Amino acid sequence: MHADNPLIVQSDASILLETHGPRAAEARAALAPFAELVKSPEHVHTYRLTPLSIWNARATGLSADAMIRALRDYAKYPVPENVATDVRELAGRYGRVVLSQEGCGLRLSCADRPVAERLARDKTAGPMLSRRLDDRVFEVEPAHRGALKQALVAAGFPAEDLAGYVAGDALDVRLREACGSGAAFQVRDYQREAAETFYLAGSERGGSGVVVLPCGAGKTIVGIAALAAVGQTTLILTTSLTSLRQWRREILEKTTLSPDAIAEYSGEQKATAPVTLSTYQVLTWRPNRAADFPHLALFSARAWGLIIYDEVHLLPAPVFRVTAELQTKRRLGLTATLVREDGREGDVFALIGPKRYDVPWRDLEDRRWIAAATCTEVRVAMSPGLRMEYALAERRAQFRIAACNPGKTAVVREILTRHPEGRVLVIGEYLEQLEDLACVLGLPLITGKTPQAERDHLYDAFRHGRVQRLVLSRVGNFAVDLPDADVLVQISGTFGSRQEEAQRLGRILRPKADGRGASFFSLVSRDTREEEFGHHRQLFLTEQGYQYKVEILDAADARPLGSMESDVVRAPKGSQMEALDASA
Repeated sequence: MHADNPLIVQSDASILLETHGPRAAEARAALAPFAELVKSPEHVHTYRLTPLSIWNARATGLSADAMIRALRDYAKYPVPENVATDVRELAGRYGRVVLSQEGCGLRLSCADRPVAERLARDKTAGPMLSRRLDDRVFEVEPAHRGALKQALVAAGFPAEDLAGYVAGDALDVRLREACGSGAAFQVRDYQREAAETFYLAGSERGGSGVVVLPCGAGKTIVGIAALAAVGQTTLILTTSLTSLRQWRREILEKTTLSPDAIAEYSGEQKATAPVTLSTYQVLTWRPNRAADFPHLALFSARAWGLIIYDEVHLLPAPVFRVTAELQTKRRLGLTATLVREDGREGDVFALIGPKRYDVPWRDLEDRRWIAAATCTEVRVAMSPGLRMEYALAERRAQFRIAACNPGKTAVVREILTRHPEGRVLVIGEYLEQLEDLACVLGLPLITGKTPQAERDHLYDAFRHGRVQRLVLSRVGNFAVDLPDADVLVQISGTFGSRQEEAQRLGRILRPKADGRGASFFSLVSRDTREEEFGHHRQLFLTEQGYQYKVEILDAADARPLGSMESDVVRAPKGSQMEALDASA
């Protein structure tokens, strides 16, 4: 027994991390590349080993021995042998099945005959293995490349795809040595490494996969570096028109491409060029639910050599279906988190590619490439009348009642008072709540109904300091380039979405010129399901090493917020807890 070690590895492949141990932070960092955080209460966090977490780790070069060594180095008790065996078995499955080019067709090669027999008899993968060439090798129709890879992941034998790519039209593009303002422009070391790890000098082992970096760390620069490395016609898919135009600005500023080499395929204009930018919303538009998706034809509009999927964790189902048919194109996914609330991480792995590069958020914070951030959960009481309404409501309606607790308005006002010089974003889920808040506090509001020209005007005013505070709906979740924002107040969210929590924190992680940190406040209603969902939302950021301080408020007290420095502060007036606090 190693008493100071914080891990307890259990035979069911779950791992317990005692968070207060002297080596807890080291153990968390060692686990993160190959284990998934499941629960994170105060004292003991629970991780689990999954096939996908291990295969993604293998794709980044982490060996089975390194994973087992990490478990043993930090384990309080001996690691069960079955866990070590399972890690080796799962890690060993990555690369045991290989797709390669053979003339005009494809072949699937298995490491041994038992694997080949299992796949030949698999009800989904088997029918796509068109002809058996020998004991271990099958012929495969090129049209089945994507669907077969999905089936192989489901069967537990992910394919290493070495079938290569069809070249797109050549594109003469280079990175500038200085940006448009004349300032020096340098790709950071981790951005360059991410692009190079994706491309691998054009070999068949590179060219498809996902780069995971926190918001504010420059994922767009990684995409631009990959664009320059590939040097072929490129289709870039983004989450919104705002994001699309940010990509355009960055490409024009940081590459040698001229404006006429970049086109926008959006709701406002339908043009293509050697570099074409579009949005998921446009691609998945259709006149009615029974109709086809007319704009998916964009995928075949040109001989694309590279497709970049920004915020790949949001990829909609119709784009997945098309991507299954685009396996001859190089594909780069960019995201802050591989978490998908619909559970389709396996499809990202199979169709876009495995995780190729990942950097812990805290590492970049330590190097000052992203701002240091403090996270605070503020628990706000509801009035007696609202508590009764909540108690009598249907289960689904309860969440909205809690999320729209009017007591949160006073808390937002106090946070604004506490940060008079702050560049503040207030973000939420429910339009009526946001409209009321913006009206009461006299703040400009941006929602999905706000015309694009007005959005652009307000974002520009915020960037240049003419507006210091904005209220945003979920349109602010993704790819809004507001580098000076340093305070974010989340008043409501999408149930327990871990990806949304990460994206919202990311809105304030751009490093500040004066080195100041960032403050993230999540407001939840006390003694409601919103607390439960809030805990689940925090899982991904907890995995990255962030800790949430908790402040408990009684909304009926006209008492201002505390310093936000305590783990848990304030109790209602007159309570026993308040007396204990006072005596302490």
